[in-house]
Amino acid sequence: MALNIRQLEILDLARQSGHVSVDDLAERFDVAVQTIRRDLSDLSDQGMLDRVHGGAVMPSGVSNIGYDERRRMHEEAKSAIARACAAQIPDNSSVIINLGTTTEAVARELLHHRNLTVITNNMNVANILVANDSCEVMVAGGALRRSDGGLVGDLTIEFMAQFKPDYAVIGTSALDADGDLLDFDMAEVRVSQAIVAQARKAFLVTDLSKLDRSAPMRIISVEALHSVFVDRPLPAELMRRCREWDTRVVVAD
Repeated sequence: MALNIRQLEILDLARQSGHVSVDDLAERFDVAVQTIRRDLSDLSDQGMLDRVHGGAVMPSGVSNIGYDERRRMHEEAKSAIARACAAQIPDNSSVIINLGTTTEAVARELLHHRNLTVITNNMNVANILVANDSCEVMVAGGALRRSDGGLVGDLTIEFMAQFKPDYAVIGTSALDADGDLLDFDMAEVRVSQAIVAQARKAFLVTDLSKLDRSAPMRIISVEALHSVFVDRPLPAELMRRCREWDTRVVVAD
């Protein structure tokens, strides 16, 4: 089935932001919400979008969205989350930062911190923080993924095991409603688990579009984290669980 011009534009908007809403699209294209719902249903039937309440998201499944595309998604939210997280990391501390576009945003917010020791398996993070003369950057060994500059594998895990940092900053590909962090790549999952196990305090940085996505592999539960930095309040049930687990939730301004 060929797509009409409006459907092609809707698909392009979804690729840019990761999510589209029925009401916003109806206003943008000056058509009835029923028309937009039919468009989204057509795109969903062809596997191009996944329908969610009030709109649609890019399809979830067994593979992730391309790294450059993820970097462009929710940029303002990621920046706000990164500022909130970086504010909780003091000068003269040590931190492990793993893979992800939001963790890269945290690295940029740490550029003016003093006397940090940063351990990372993310070449993009290393390249950002090398500009901070007072920051010691230590890069893990392992197999380099050209797609996102990540280092993964047994060598990476062995490297991380040598450290006991004050903080770990991790991202996630998806966040389940029960509080599980999910990912698409087993090698990346194992490194993330090792990082959290080594840190005195583990921080998750994620925008809540991740609640609209799914991935097949479990990293850890939010229960294992000290803090979660998000762009808007968590759903009530997940917020209740965080209080039970004594996991702090910080909503970025």
